[in-house]
Amino acid sequence: MSLRLIPAFSLILLATPAAADTRYLAFDPSDRVTTALTRGVTLEVERGLFGGVSVRRIISTSARGAATLTRGGPDQARAALPAGAAESAVYSIAPEGDGRGLARALCPGADETFLVLGRIRIGRPMVMQAAGRWPDGRFRYCTTLSYVWRGEWALPPRSTAPQTP
Repeated sequence: MSLRLIPAFSLILLATPAAADTRYLAFDPSDRVTTALTRGVTLEVERGLFGGVSVRRIISTSARGAATLTRGGPDQARAALPAGAAESAVYSIAPEGDGRGLARALCPGADETFLVLGRIRIGRPMVMQAAGRWPDGRFRYCTTLSYVWRGEWALPPRSTAPQTP
């Protein structure tokens, strides 16, 4: 019986990367603090085979700028959030390029900045919590960013132009 399941599981594992797709989800700020810090964002997300979403980049909707996010980070970033915060997925902001500016805007004075997100759903509001690690090694809560759903960006169709020899 178990020998018959091996090919089925192998197909599922091989199909996972092929089934993943990239989407661009846009959100508008829903309060003054969020407007002052970001003015709206677009998230580049990768949706896996079973519908799970992982954020790859955060892109400014109103200005130039994008920061790479890496899923994972210290549990202390989640522990630093205010009581009642429901967000649990920790993302590290890459310090290269625009990530450095975003990190400084969200947590001035921190050595590292982390975003803690809840479940991202199409058509639903989204909350991001920012926490940072300071030079003394302590983690502190920085700010809450609240967004309302704006829409999904449509990607241009793939080119069907013939290849030139």
